[in-house]
Amino acid sequence: MRQRDPTYKYAIKSFGTARSPIIFAHGLGCDQTMWKDVAPAFQNKHQIVLFDLMGFGNSDASHFSYKHYQALTDYADDCIEVIEHCCTEPAAFVGHSVSSMIGVLAAAKRPELFSQLVLIGPSACYLNDGDRYRGGFEKQDIEGLIDAMQSNYLGWAGQMAPAIMGNSDRPELTDTLRESFCRTNPEIARHFAALTFWSDNRSDLAKAYTPALVLQCAEDVIAPVEVGKYVADQMPNATFVQLKATGHCPHVSHPAEVIQEIERYVGSANSHL
Repeated sequence: MRQRDPTYKYAIKSFGTARSPIIFAHGLGCDQTMWKDVAPAFQNKHQIVLFDLMGFGNSDASHFSYKHYQALTDYADDCIEVIEHCCTEPAAFVGHSVSSMIGVLAAAKRPELFSQLVLIGPSACYLNDGDRYRGGFEKQDIEGLIDAMQSNYLGWAGQMAPAIMGNSDRPELTDTLRESFCRTNPEIARHFAALTFWSDNRSDLAKAYTPALVLQCAEDVIAPVEVGKYVADQMPNATFVQLKATGHCPHVSHPAEVIQEIERYVGSANSHL
């Protein structure tokens, strides 16, 4: 039946060649269109798989329930379903923001499905933990963020989009992100944001042995540089690269640099195994 087909469930789009798959996963409040300036660059040598996280973009929201989606691991299971449906060989997984950690969880659970991980602006825990760990947010920061989404979602979108995107000299980038936020169901976005910002996946990093590339921007209000370095340091087989790009969405603001780093890493996969 149509509603059971993962293609429709996650609005999957697959193109390019039939080999060396790369799957792209978007962040909070976004959809697969955020990869429009990056994914096509790889279609001549790779199978490209784009999809929408459940409840976002053109995914079939009839499959969404608050009871089922209670942790990031539930979204990791969706990623596994997408790869099993689309790919006949292990895939390189490119995840932005929270989808970076979703990819880590999926690779730890089903490592045979993954060839590499590319983690753009990842955070294993957003909450500061005294002197032991600095995630960038205090408890009251996260509470305020979730409350703002609940009380005035459009206002939250208008306030957060420029802070997350950065690059204030290019307002069209902020418009792209704000419009993506505004297309999202506010209640689902708030629920997903709570799962994201209250999550603590620090102990999961060591379980993912898949070779990983951590791409980190400067001036990132969501995932500071030290957070990206922590992720890379805690993973068994990770490489850290500091981008010249600023903000939290380099695949939108600086796609050429992101393409270059992905191409360099995925193309030299054998050296990481």
